[in-house]
Amino acid sequence: MEEEKKAEQAPQPNILDQLKDYAETRFLLAKYKTIEKSTSVAASLVTVVVLVFSLLLTFLFATFTLALFLGDVLGAAWKGFGIVALFYLLIAIIVITAKKSIEKPIVNLLISKIFK
Repeated sequence: MEEEKKAEQAPQPNILDQLKDYAETRFLLAKYKTIEKSTSVAASLVTVVVLVFSLLLTFLFATFTLALFLGDVLGAAWKGFGIVALFYLLIAIIVITAKKSIEKPIVNLLISKIFK
């Protein structure tokens, strides 16, 4: 009777085969997760680059418009461009003095984007 029960039961797969299948599955899962994250980061990067480029062009043309307007109001184009240049110099000085407080949120944002 016991021999019949043993014959009816399916043979157990080898533990080494199971471990091998498990390792292969884990490797594939890690591979797919890496692909998903990298494509997500790449898509975000492309979007940000296009957005920054568009905003940079908008900012550049707005700056020229402001400089020309101020030059017209003040009677000399160099005065308008000089005022705009001084304004940007002031912004640069502020950014340089507040560098640490500006960098930290940017780093945190990038890290959260990568490990999303």
